[in-house]
Amino acid sequence: MQTHLAPEYAGTTDGEDAQAILRKCVHCGFCTATCPTYQLLGDELDGPRGRIYLIKQVLEGAEPTRKTQLHLDRCLTCRNCESTCPSGVQYGQLVEIGRKVVDAKVARPAAERQVRWLLREGMTSALFAPALKLGQMVRPLLPASLKNKVPPKPSPGQLAHAQRWPTRSHPRRVLMLMGCVQPTLAPNINTATARVLDACGIQTLVSDEAGCCGAVRAHLNDHDGALADMRRNIDAWWPLVEGIGDNKKVEAIVFNASGCGVTVKEYGHALRNDPAYAEKAERIGAVAKDLSELLPDLVPLLKSRLGVRPAGAAPRAKLAFHPPCTLQHGQQLRGGVETAFAELGYDVHLATQDSHLCCGSAGTYSVLQPELAYQLRDRKLATLDARAPHAIISANIGCIQHLQTGTTTPVKHWIEVLDELLAN
Repeated sequence: MQTHLAPEYAGTTDGEDAQAILRKCVHCGFCTATCPTYQLLGDELDGPRGRIYLIKQVLEGAEPTRKTQLHLDRCLTCRNCESTCPSGVQYGQLVEIGRKVVDAKVARPAAERQVRWLLREGMTSALFAPALKLGQMVRPLLPASLKNKVPPKPSPGQLAHAQRWPTRSHPRRVLMLMGCVQPTLAPNINTATARVLDACGIQTLVSDEAGCCGAVRAHLNDHDGALADMRRNIDAWWPLVEGIGDNKKVEAIVFNASGCGVTVKEYGHALRNDPAYAEKAERIGAVAKDLSELLPDLVPLLKSRLGVRPAGAAPRAKLAFHPPCTLQHGQQLRGGVETAFAELGYDVHLATQDSHLCCGSAGTYSVLQPELAYQLRDRKLATLDARAPHAIISANIGCIQHLQTGTTTPVKHWIEVLDELLAN
């Protein structure tokens, strides 16, 4: 695709990056066929190819409008189109640039700005935990739209279990990011991760100075704030990644939220123009691993600990696995979880159709675009619940919370299932 950047973008980092991406696009439309919002709305401008044209026009000097902004806002940034594209178009990076340049020219209504500010500052704030606890206290009184975003208060037993962190030391050590909302929304995911790794001879460490990975601010167009989050995390992790001073070197930084994992793996790209952090960011991205990438090591250890299963034994349970977009499209990791669970004796299946499509969570998307998000959720749940699983498992806190609002089938992180298996 030929482009002729307007003078205001020619020679700028965003302009040159966008132009390089645009030139890979061959207009084939394969991406449109696999775009969730195009499938719902049937509008070319609500598919990747149409949005690419909109971004191209703006970068060439066309004046964007609120309609332009709306079509870009409706994008889930699921990156399904990247998995489909035969030309390797990095659409996720392009749409972030497009949103940035459009937002600089098109003012949002005051109410919309307030909601986005609250999401950006609230989800990454220390006040998120007390605010959620207050919401849980008054949950029965909340309207359905808000109640969906506030999980029920855990029982004392559930809370006590979620606070059980292993205390043993092991030669193998990994760092783990706790996440910004996960410790409050679903604290058991982090402790279950530490317990399963402990059972396999791996110690889980946490840096108290680390915080949000930067994804929340980046997706809400606070790019400077996102870069500040990234630099803070690099500073917090660096002594343990490099074994500086009294710190023993860790073998990886592990993420049990695939949205955080894909963001950290791309720190090198985000900070490539920062001379103080570019090299460190590449190093951090190189040692970042989704938790599922440890499964080839963990499964033999778990099988040894659990003992040999009798030939012909019934499956441990029937599970439906929802691979988040940030796992299967962002990180290009597919098949690892299903293979591991099958090897451990579970009957595990993907959605009966369209397992590659987004569930509608997409970070803050379900708050900002609830109508589309709930349509996508219901379509996803219909295909996940089709075989009546005992539970639906996933790999990202946002997907887990979003899916649970539409089904009575338990939705949990797959690491929690392994934790329960070891406890029995």
